[in-house]
Amino acid sequence: MNPLDLAGRVAFVTGGSRGIGWACAELLAGHGCNIAINGRTETGLAERAADLAQRFGVETLALAGDVARAAEVEPWYQAIFRKWRRLDVLVNNAGVLEPGLVGMISADLVDRVIDTNAKGAIYNLQAAARLMTRAGRGSIINMTSIIGVEGDAGNTVYAASKAAVIGMTYAAAKELAPKGVRVNAVAPGYIETDLVAGIGADAHERRLGQIGMGRIGAPVDVARAVLFLASDLSTYVTGQVLGVDGGMRI
Repeated sequence: MNPLDLAGRVAFVTGGSRGIGWACAELLAGHGCNIAINGRTETGLAERAADLAQRFGVETLALAGDVARAAEVEPWYQAIFRKWRRLDVLVNNAGVLEPGLVGMISADLVDRVIDTNAKGAIYNLQAAARLMTRAGRGSIINMTSIIGVEGDAGNTVYAASKAAVIGMTYAAAKELAPKGVRVNAVAPGYIETDLVAGIGADAHERRLGQIGMGRIGAPVDVARAVLFLASDLSTYVTGQVLGVDGGMRI
């Protein structure tokens, strides 16, 4: 049996219409997994889902809405259960990055970042866990960041939100392991996505200088780690934070 064969399984990728989320959705679909993808708005989301279905021959579902709004989250899982009667993988990926220097951080910025990155992750973890525990199986993969592990000047709120994801991962892994549900996190480093598109040339070169492998990461680099944690290659792995950073932390 191929441990990377995900045929018949169902994954939900929040923030799945672009960047790392889209790379995860593509890779999981390419290994046979049916995919539900979420985006904040409906614009282009159905087309993204249809593209996966057409290219990979899997079933898909587009679920628009804001992960930070608890009232919008639960209906997504009801829709997944109605369509497939199961959920095997949650890629808890949706997030925002808004820099702010200490002393200049507005209350609105705190609310936006914490609501999406921390509260939204908890809402989805909890809803996914309800479906998974009733089946006695499942893999929840939370997207944190190297910034949540090490911090970063000018990103105090983002670092706090992503550190919260790590704490959530450890706690939920302990609670859900007896119920057959694994909870892990992936901590990307400097990855070429829209979140870093506006960084200046000097800052870009400085970041590259911190990376042992000497290159910026690609979304698919992160997606491959997610595939490992979603698949049967990792059936005895839970409560881990897997860095995907090209050597920034060594």
